[in-house]
Amino acid sequence: MPNIKSAKKRVKVSEKKALQNRMVKNGMRTSVKKFNAALEDPASAGAQMSKTVSAIDKAAAKGVIHKNAANRKKARMAKQLAKAV
Repeated sequence: MPNIKSAKKRVKVSEKKALQNRMVKNGMRTSVKKFNAALEDPASAGAQMSKTVSAIDKAAAKGVIHKNAANRKKARMAKQLAKAV
């Protein structure tokens, strides 16, 4: 446990930021799972794809995931959607 006041604040702030990052990442993962479930019906998969891409882009913009990882995820999803249609 830190003794210095600024170090105590950094611990609090980093815990808060970690929680926010975890929430963004979990939301992104949930959206990806919904997309995978929607692949059975290609009509609804297209709509879910745009929501999932938005969630992935938000996570990348906030620095939760790397932008190349976001692009890779989007490319793989597009490939799955094209295969399903």
